[in-house]
Amino acid sequence: MRLPEDREVAVATIAAAAAAGITVFDSARAYGDNEATLARALRECGADARARIVTKGGMKSEGGSWTPDGRASSLRRDCEASLAALDGLPIDLYLIHAPDPRTPWRTSVRALARMVDDGLVAHVGLANVNRAQLDEALGLASIAAVQVGLSVLDDRAVRGGLVERCAEEKIALIAHSPLGGPRRVGSLLRNAALAEVADSLDASPAEVALAWLLDLAPNVVAIPGARRPEAARSGARAASLVLQAAARESLAQEFGRRRRSRRATSRGDVVLVMGIPGAGKTRIAEQLAERGYVRLNRDKLGGSLRSLAGALDDALAAGELRVVLDNTYLTRAARSHVVDAAGQHGVSARCVWLDTPLAQAQVNLVERLLDRFGRLPTPEELRSRSRREAGLLSPTSQMRALRELEPPATDEGWSEIERVDFARLASSPGRPGVFVAGAALELATLGDALTQVDPDAPVLVFDWDPDGGREAILLRAASGLSGTVETAVCPHGAGPPICWCRPPLPGLPLAFARHHGVDPARSTLIGVSAAHRTLATTLGATFVTVSVS
Repeated sequence: MRLPEDREVAVATIAAAAAAGITVFDSARAYGDNEATLARALRECGADARARIVTKGGMKSEGGSWTPDGRASSLRRDCEASLAALDGLPIDLYLIHAPDPRTPWRTSVRALARMVDDGLVAHVGLANVNRAQLDEALGLASIAAVQVGLSVLDDRAVRGGLVERCAEEKIALIAHSPLGGPRRVGSLLRNAALAEVADSLDASPAEVALAWLLDLAPNVVAIPGARRPEAARSGARAASLVLQAAARESLAQEFGRRRRSRRATSRGDVVLVMGIPGAGKTRIAEQLAERGYVRLNRDKLGGSLRSLAGALDDALAAGELRVVLDNTYLTRAARSHVVDAAGQHGVSARCVWLDTPLAQAQVNLVERLLDRFGRLPTPEELRSRSRREAGLLSPTSQMRALRELEPPATDEGWSEIERVDFARLASSPGRPGVFVAGAALELATLGDALTQVDPDAPVLVFDWDPDGGREAILLRAASGLSGTVETAVCPHGAGPPICWCRPPLPGLPLAFARHHGVDPARSTLIGVSAAHRTLATTLGATFVTVSVS
C-alpha cells in the first residue's frame, strides 16, 4: 500500500492493521520510502515476527514518471535495495511490478526464479499481467502469487480468465485497487446497490465491496491500501462478512458480472474478427457485410468496445441474427462482452483470427497512411491526427498492441475459432523498381549488383540519418547511378520508432513505389545486412546482397 505522507499516521495505520489480525503487508520500491516506514512500524508494534512482507521491483523513474524495467540486473538491484530498506525483515513474496515491453518476458521471470534459488526471497510472483503472460511464466518459475487490479468496477481479471487460472494452479490472486482506485472510490461508496446490501449486513459499502471480491474465489486476497487506522480495521472486518445469494445477485446485476448464457441455437451467427492493427480485419468484415451481416465497428459508431457489446445486444434483441464486429479485440476480457451478449440471446459466437505477421501488418498500416495523406506523415502529424481519427497508428502503438494480444482460445466460449493465415491480395501491376540501402553505395561491388536489375527502373536510395549530414553524402554517391534516382532518409532519433520511415520499417520504399507506380513485388532491394533482407521479404522484393569484397 502507498502509505500517507504523515509518517506517524502511517505507523499508526500499520499498527491498527496488525492489531486487527492482518499479517500481509504490500509495498514496492516505486512507493518512495514505504518499505523503511513499514519495517519501523512493524517493529514498534511488535508485529515484525508474524508479518509477511510483499514488495515489488522492476520500475525506473523517467521524466518524472515510473516505467517498467524488467532487465535481470535491474530486478536484482531493486530486490537488494528493498532488503536494505527493510533492515533485516525478510521478503516473503517478491513481485515484478509490471512486464517490461523492452525486455523478453522470459528474461524477467528467470531473474525472479534466481532470487529464490539464491535465498534473497522466499517466493516470487507477478503483478499487472494477463493470463497468457502467467501461462508463459509458469513454465519458467514457481509462481506463488499474481497481483492485478480487481474490484466490482474492474472485473477484467475475471473476464480474462486470470482469476480462474490462478485458482486452478492454486496461486494466490492479490487484488490491488479493490475499491476502484483513488479516482473512483468516492462514487463507488455512494452506490445505492452497495449501500442497500451494506445496510442489511450492518456494514459499510466499502466492506461489502471487499466481501464481494473475497467471495470470487478462495485464493483471492484484497489489499485495500488503507491510509488511516479506521480504514485498516474496516478492511479486516470485510473478511468476516458473508454475502447471501440475494446480495450476490443484486451486486451482479448492478456491476455487470458475467451471466450464464442460454443454450446456443443454430439460427444466428455472431462473428468477431480479431487481429493486431493492420491485420486486414476491415476486408473480412466488409465481405460479411456484403452478405447481409450487420457490421458493428467502434471507429464508425464511436464509444468503447464495451458499448459495442451493448449495440450487439440491441441488434440481436431487434431480430438481427447475423452480426460482425471487427475492432482490435486484443484481450480475453474485451472479447468476453461479445460472447456474453450473444449468449444471452442463444446465438453462437465464433472468432475469425487473422494471424497476420507484424511486418505485413506494418505494410498495411503504411498503405493506409499513404491513402490518407498521400505521403508519409511526420511523427507530429501522426500524433495529432491519431487523437481524432481512428486507425492512424505509430509503430510503437502497433507493437504495444502486439504485446497485449491474447490469442483466442476455445474456453472463452467460442463455437468455433477460424485461423486465417496471411495472404496478400494481388494489386494492380506496376513497373519494377530498385531500392538501394545507403550503406551499399559505399561498397565497390555495388556495380555488380546493379547489373542484375533493369537499367531503366527508378531507383530509391534510402537510409537513416538521425544526426544530419548523411543525405548530402548519399546524393553525391547516387549521382553516378543511371536513370531516375531519388534519395530519402529518416531524420528521426534512436529509441522506439515514432515514425514509419526508419529502416527497416517499410515506409520509405512504399512511399517511393506509390509515387512512381512501382510494384514492390517486382522490384529488387540491394542491401548489406539481415535487416535489409527482412525488408525485402516484407515487400516481396528480390534481395541482392552487396559484400565488402
